[in-house]
Amino acid sequence: MKVNNKDMRPIWADPEDTSAVCVIDQRLLPHEFKVLTLKTVDETIYAIKEMVVRGAPLIGATGAYGVFLSTLTSGQGSVADLDTDCRKLKDARPTAVNLAWAVDRVFDAVKNLEEPEARIREARRLAAEITDEEAENCRKIGEFGLSIIRDIHKKNPGKPVNILTHCNAGWLACVDYGTATAPMYAAHDAGIPIHVWVDETRPLNQGARLTAWELGKHGVKHTVITDNAGGHLMQHGMVDLVITGTDRTTYTGDVANKIGTYLKALAARDNGIPFYVALPSSTFDWTMKNGVTDIPIEVRNPDEVSRVQGLFNGDIVSVLLPPSDSPCANYAFDVTPARLVTGFITERGVCAASEDGVMGLFPERF
Repeated sequence: MKVNNKDMRPIWADPEDTSAVCVIDQRLLPHEFKVLTLKTVDETIYAIKEMVVRGAPLIGATGAYGVFLSTLTSGQGSVADLDTDCRKLKDARPTAVNLAWAVDRVFDAVKNLEEPEARIREARRLAAEITDEEAENCRKIGEFGLSIIRDIHKKNPGKPVNILTHCNAGWLACVDYGTATAPMYAAHDAGIPIHVWVDETRPLNQGARLTAWELGKHGVKHTVITDNAGGHLMQHGMVDLVITGTDRTTYTGDVANKIGTYLKALAARDNGIPFYVALPSSTFDWTMKNGVTDIPIEVRNPDEVSRVQGLFNGDIVSVLLPPSDSPCANYAFDVTPARLVTGFITERGVCAASEDGVMGLFPERF
């Protein structure tokens, strides 16, 4: 995607320093654009834990590059040290399955290479390959999701298609195009009039800060709303379609996504509005059946709830919201049961949110 007419991704190998990886610091957007350089595994883990990078596909790509950085520093080429680093990387955030998938893929490809230099070359090559694959998968998600938006537009010619999304499942979260946003960008570029309702997405406001910034840079019409406004808009016919991303989805169709997604799915079902989840195959958990009981839900620092960040007099500041002695809880994700999901938009097509539906697109996984 483009930032100020320049092609940009949220992560890339430093072209001038082959021992470094560059990332956009998403904590500061939209008010400050800053690039950080990662050179160690610890710096990579920090970037993942502290939301410098976020979004399941991007976390996976970052983890893959983290394995590459480990091959540069892991004790004279020790496979045991590399394995330890990989375990630390996978523990950085528990809910998004892409992280473990990407780390394991790179580790498995290099662990049996005897020469440290060979490990370094292969890890760097494969991390770049994973990153490119995720971008291409998101492009394909856009193509398949475009048909859904086009069909809605055909039923209401002359009117914009109103789409509601939650959190940021855009190119900032997914290397390029995004998952939930990919169909939106495809529709906009195809000349279909769309308007996006952007949930603010408390507590870190990824919708208000990141999705709105992305859509604005691409010229897509949008409006930021409070998280609690979605149900009202649906009741009054102001939403035609809901599309969200996901951080982990079971092969049976249960979806873990940013906290608040479940409530949107309930409202969509009550109002007869299609609720789609867009995801690459790397976000499926092929081992887990019951997402409601089995998907680990990350509980983050309560300070993210008690404080809010914004721009004041030209400076990015953090302010306290509740009484200083009020305890806060910060559950980062919830799980939407498959029964509330209209379908999945994947790089292979659209399917029902069920084991049979997923099996039809990915038979080799069963």
